[in-house]
Amino acid sequence: MTIQNKDEIIQGMGSAPDSFAPILLQLLLGVGFSALILTLAFLINPKKKSKPQDTFECGVTYYGDARGLFNIKFYLVAVLFILFDIEAVFLYPWAVNLISFKEAGLGTFFLVEMFFFLLILVVGLYYIWKKGALEWD
Repeated sequence: MTIQNKDEIIQGMGSAPDSFAPILLQLLLGVGFSALILTLAFLINPKKKSKPQDTFECGVTYYGDARGLFNIKFYLVAVLFILFDIEAVFLYPWAVNLISFKEAGLGTFFLVEMFFFLLILVVGLYYIWKKGALEWD
């Protein structure tokens, strides 16, 4: 099935599904599975209450104060990784649909828009790189 013109794209975007049964079924399965897992975790968890003087479950003893200062570089790099990972996720549907948009006469527009999107991300990457956000020292 090929898209003939821009009007078909716009008309296809506003259509509602015929039945909401699959969406409702998926929602019920998700809520039911979550409830089942939480119930099982509550039933089979260990009943022993640990004291603050005890070691962690993995055997590591407590040391220092929990309110002490720590380096946040790991979290900053993790957030930046998620940001650029989401950018990569947006590229896949765009690449899949580019041929159908090209057939509808919108290919050049969407190609320019994606290059603009990538340019913004490259400028952002350059900025955080120059600021030293990716340095571990």
